[in-house]
Amino acid sequence: MTDALIVAHGQPGDPAPQQRAVEALAAHIHVPGVQVRGATLAMPGALDLAGNGTLIYPLFMASGWFTRSELPRRLRLAGAANARILPPFGADPGLPALCLALVADAAQARGWPLSQTHLLIAAHGSGRSPAPAAAARQMAAALAPQFAATTCGFIEEPPLIADAARGLPARSICLPLFATRAEHVTDDLPRALHAAGFGGAVLPPVGLAAQVPAMIAETIKAALSERP
Repeated sequence: MTDALIVAHGQPGDPAPQQRAVEALAAHIHVPGVQVRGATLAMPGALDLAGNGTLIYPLFMASGWFTRSELPRRLRLAGAANARILPPFGADPGLPALCLALVADAAQARGWPLSQTHLLIAAHGSGRSPAPAAAARQMAAALAPQFAATTCGFIEEPPLIADAARGLPARSICLPLFATRAEHVTDDLPRALHAAGFGGAVLPPVGLAAQVPAMIAETIKAALSERP
Protein backbone atom coordinates (compact mmCIF):
# COMPACT_ATOMS: atom_id res chain seq x y z
CA MET A 1 0.00 0.00 0.00
CA THR A 2 1.40 3.38 -1.04
CA ASP A 3 0.88 6.39 1.21
CA ALA A 4 -0.08 9.84 -0.02
CA LEU A 5 -0.42 12.90 2.20
CA ILE A 6 -2.31 16.05 1.24
CA VAL A 7 -0.57 18.89 3.09
CA ALA A 8 -2.17 22.30 3.59
CA HIS A 9 -0.89 25.33 5.45
CA GLY A 10 -3.61 25.35 8.08
CA GLN A 11 -4.49 28.04 10.60
CA PRO A 12 -1.75 28.40 13.25
CA GLY A 13 -3.99 30.16 15.79
CA ASP A 14 -6.76 27.57 15.49
CA PRO A 15 -5.41 24.48 13.70
CA ALA A 16 -8.25 22.01 14.28
CA PRO A 17 -10.84 23.25 11.70
CA GLN A 18 -8.40 23.32 8.77
CA GLN A 19 -6.94 19.98 9.84
CA ARG A 20 -10.45 18.48 9.73
CA ALA A 21 -11.04 20.09 6.34
CA VAL A 22 -7.94 18.59 4.72
CA GLU A 23 -8.72 15.21 6.29
CA ALA A 24 -12.22 15.39 4.77
CA LEU A 25 -10.73 16.23 1.37
CA ALA A 26 -8.30 13.32 1.61
CA ALA A 27 -11.15 10.95 2.43
CA HIS A 28 -12.73 11.73 -0.96
CA ILE A 29 -9.54 11.09 -2.98
CA HIS A 30 -9.67 7.51 -4.17
CA VAL A 31 -6.63 5.91 -5.83
CA PRO A 32 -6.37 2.10 -6.01
CA GLY A 33 -3.61 0.82 -3.76
CA VAL A 34 -3.00 4.21 -2.16
CA GLN A 35 -3.91 5.35 1.34
CA VAL A 36 -4.59 9.09 1.13
CA ARG A 37 -4.56 11.15 4.31
CA GLY A 38 -4.49 14.84 5.17
CA ALA A 39 -2.29 17.06 7.32
CA THR A 40 -1.59 20.73 7.91
CA LEU A 41 1.66 22.41 8.82
CA ALA A 42 -0.19 24.19 11.62
CA MET A 43 -1.33 21.03 13.43
CA PRO A 44 1.40 19.75 15.77
CA GLY A 45 2.46 16.22 14.87
CA ALA A 46 0.33 15.98 11.72
CA LEU A 47 3.33 15.45 9.45
CA ASP A 48 4.32 12.41 11.51
CA LEU A 49 1.98 10.51 9.17
CA ALA A 50 4.59 10.89 6.41
CA GLY A 51 7.30 8.32 5.73
CA ASN A 52 10.19 8.16 3.30
CA GLY A 53 8.00 6.51 0.67
CA THR A 54 5.08 8.90 1.02
CA LEU A 55 3.85 11.02 -1.88
CA ILE A 56 3.29 14.58 -0.66
CA TYR A 57 0.69 16.68 -2.48
CA PRO A 58 1.02 20.31 -1.27
CA LEU A 59 -2.37 22.01 -1.12
CA PHE A 60 -0.76 25.36 -1.88
CA MET A 61 -1.38 27.72 -4.76
CA ALA A 62 2.25 28.33 -5.73
CA SER A 63 5.75 26.88 -5.53
CA GLY A 64 7.07 29.35 -3.00
CA TRP A 65 8.94 29.34 0.27
CA PHE A 66 6.55 27.00 2.03
CA THR A 67 6.70 24.27 -0.62
CA ARG A 68 10.39 24.65 -1.48
CA SER A 69 11.89 25.25 1.97
CA GLU A 70 9.55 24.92 4.92
CA LEU A 71 7.71 21.76 3.87
CA PRO A 72 10.96 19.84 3.14
CA ARG A 73 12.39 21.06 6.44
CA ARG A 74 9.33 19.93 8.35
CA LEU A 75 9.38 16.55 6.62
CA ARG A 76 13.01 16.09 7.61
CA LEU A 77 12.09 16.82 11.21
CA ALA A 78 9.30 14.23 10.93
CA GLY A 79 11.77 11.61 9.73
CA ALA A 80 10.53 11.68 6.14
CA ALA A 81 13.41 13.44 4.39
CA ASN A 82 13.00 11.23 1.31
CA ALA A 83 9.28 11.71 0.90
CA ARG A 84 8.44 12.68 -2.69
CA ILE A 85 6.96 16.17 -2.93
CA LEU A 86 4.73 16.71 -5.96
CA PRO A 87 4.04 20.10 -7.54
CA PRO A 88 1.47 22.11 -5.56
CA PHE A 89 -2.26 22.36 -6.18
CA GLY A 90 -1.82 25.68 -7.96
CA ALA A 91 0.45 24.00 -10.54
CA ASP A 92 -1.74 20.93 -11.02
CA PRO A 93 -2.09 20.31 -14.77
CA GLY A 94 -5.84 19.88 -14.36
CA LEU A 95 -6.42 23.20 -12.60
CA PRO A 96 -6.83 25.58 -15.59
CA ALA A 97 -9.55 23.39 -17.09
CA LEU A 98 -11.27 23.16 -13.71
CA CYS A 99 -11.18 26.93 -13.23
CA LEU A 100 -12.61 27.49 -16.69
CA ALA A 101 -15.38 24.97 -16.05
CA LEU A 102 -16.34 26.60 -12.75
CA VAL A 103 -16.52 30.08 -14.24
CA ALA A 104 -18.28 28.85 -17.40
CA ASP A 105 -20.95 27.12 -15.31
CA ALA A 106 -21.51 30.27 -13.27
CA ALA A 107 -21.76 32.40 -16.41
CA GLN A 108 -24.15 29.98 -18.10
CA ALA A 109 -26.39 29.93 -15.03
CA ARG A 110 -26.71 33.71 -15.37
CA GLY A 111 -27.09 33.73 -19.12
CA TRP A 112 -23.77 35.53 -19.61
CA PRO A 113 -21.67 34.65 -22.67
CA LEU A 114 -18.07 34.18 -21.59
CA SER A 115 -16.92 36.53 -24.34
CA GLN A 116 -18.94 39.29 -22.67
CA THR A 117 -17.95 38.45 -19.09
CA HIS A 118 -15.13 39.97 -17.04
CA LEU A 119 -13.10 37.55 -14.91
CA LEU A 120 -11.63 38.77 -11.63
CA ILE A 121 -9.09 36.39 -10.12
CA ALA A 122 -8.68 37.02 -6.40
CA ALA A 123 -5.48 35.56 -4.98
CA HIS A 124 -3.15 35.82 -2.01
CA GLY A 125 -0.05 37.44 -3.43
CA SER A 126 2.92 38.10 -1.17
CA GLY A 127 5.04 40.96 0.00
CA ARG A 128 8.09 38.67 0.13
CA SER A 129 7.96 36.40 -2.92
CA PRO A 130 6.86 36.95 -6.52
CA ALA A 131 5.73 33.30 -6.88
CA PRO A 132 2.12 33.57 -5.61
CA ALA A 133 1.25 36.54 -7.82
CA ALA A 134 3.03 34.96 -10.78
CA ALA A 135 0.93 31.81 -10.41
CA ALA A 136 -2.29 33.85 -10.38
CA ARG A 137 -1.23 35.87 -13.42
CA GLN A 138 -0.30 32.68 -15.24
CA MET A 139 -3.81 31.35 -14.58
CA ALA A 140 -5.32 34.62 -15.76
CA ALA A 141 -3.29 34.45 -18.97
CA ALA A 142 -4.39 30.87 -19.60
CA LEU A 143 -8.07 31.78 -19.20
CA ALA A 144 -7.99 35.24 -20.81
CA PRO A 145 -8.86 34.18 -24.39
CA GLN A 146 -12.27 33.01 -23.18
CA PHE A 147 -13.34 36.29 -21.56
CA ALA A 148 -13.99 39.91 -22.36
CA ALA A 149 -11.19 40.81 -19.96
CA THR A 150 -9.37 39.40 -16.95
CA THR A 151 -8.07 41.16 -13.85
CA CYS A 152 -6.02 39.94 -10.88
CA GLY A 153 -6.30 41.34 -7.36
CA PHE A 154 -4.35 40.31 -4.27
CA ILE A 155 -4.61 40.21 -0.50
CA GLU A 156 -0.99 41.09 0.24
CA GLU A 157 0.34 43.10 -2.71
CA PRO A 158 -0.88 45.57 -5.32
CA PRO A 159 -3.15 45.66 -7.06
CA LEU A 160 -5.19 44.92 -3.95
CA ILE A 161 -8.48 43.15 -4.50
CA ALA A 162 -10.51 46.24 -3.61
CA ASP A 163 -8.63 48.30 -6.21
CA ALA A 164 -8.80 45.59 -8.87
CA ALA A 165 -12.54 45.07 -8.35
CA ARG A 166 -13.52 48.73 -8.25
CA GLY A 167 -15.43 49.83 -11.34
CA LEU A 168 -15.78 46.39 -12.91
CA PRO A 169 -18.97 45.79 -14.90
CA ALA A 170 -21.93 44.03 -13.34
CA ARG A 171 -21.28 41.09 -15.67
CA SER A 172 -18.17 40.05 -13.75
CA ILE A 173 -17.27 36.83 -11.97
CA CYS A 174 -14.78 36.65 -9.12
CA LEU A 175 -12.86 33.38 -8.90
CA PRO A 176 -11.06 33.07 -5.52
CA LEU A 177 -7.80 31.29 -6.32
CA PHE A 178 -7.43 29.79 -2.86
CA ALA A 179 -7.01 26.15 -1.90
CA THR A 180 -8.99 26.31 1.36
CA ARG A 181 -11.69 28.38 3.03
CA ALA A 182 -9.68 30.22 5.66
CA GLU A 183 -9.73 33.81 6.92
CA HIS A 184 -8.60 35.33 3.63
CA VAL A 185 -11.68 33.86 1.96
CA THR A 186 -14.17 34.30 4.79
CA ASP A 187 -13.07 37.78 5.92
CA ASP A 188 -10.57 39.61 3.72
CA LEU A 189 -12.13 38.86 0.34
CA PRO A 190 -15.74 39.84 1.19
CA ARG A 191 -14.48 42.99 2.90
CA ALA A 192 -12.44 43.99 -0.15
CA LEU A 193 -15.25 43.29 -2.61
CA HIS A 194 -17.70 45.25 -0.46
CA ALA A 195 -15.31 48.19 -0.29
CA ALA A 196 -15.03 48.11 -4.09
CA GLY A 197 -18.79 48.01 -4.60
CA PHE A 198 -18.35 44.83 -6.61
CA GLY A 199 -21.71 43.79 -8.04
CA GLY A 200 -20.77 40.64 -9.89
CA ALA A 201 -20.86 36.98 -8.91
CA VAL A 202 -18.45 35.53 -6.36
CA LEU A 203 -17.58 31.83 -6.56
CA PRO A 204 -16.41 29.60 -3.71
CA PRO A 205 -12.63 29.10 -3.48
CA VAL A 206 -11.43 26.80 -6.24
CA GLY A 207 -10.03 24.30 -3.74
CA LEU A 208 -13.55 23.52 -2.54
CA ALA A 209 -14.85 22.52 -5.97
CA ALA A 210 -16.49 19.10 -6.13
CA GLN A 211 -14.12 18.09 -8.94
CA VAL A 212 -10.95 18.63 -6.87
CA PRO A 213 -10.69 15.14 -5.30
CA ALA A 214 -10.85 13.46 -8.71
CA MET A 215 -8.31 15.91 -10.12
CA ILE A 216 -5.86 15.21 -7.30
CA ALA A 217 -6.44 11.48 -7.68
CA GLU A 218 -5.45 11.68 -11.35
CA THR A 219 -2.29 13.57 -10.44
CA ILE A 220 -1.34 10.97 -7.84
CA LYS A 221 -1.96 8.18 -10.36
CA ALA A 222 0.23 9.94 -12.92
CA ALA A 223 3.00 10.40 -10.35
CA LEU A 224 2.91 6.71 -9.46
CA SER A 225 3.10 5.72 -13.14
CA GLU A 226 6.27 7.79 -13.52
CA ARG A 227 8.12 5.85 -10.86
CA PRO A 228 10.92 3.62 -12.22
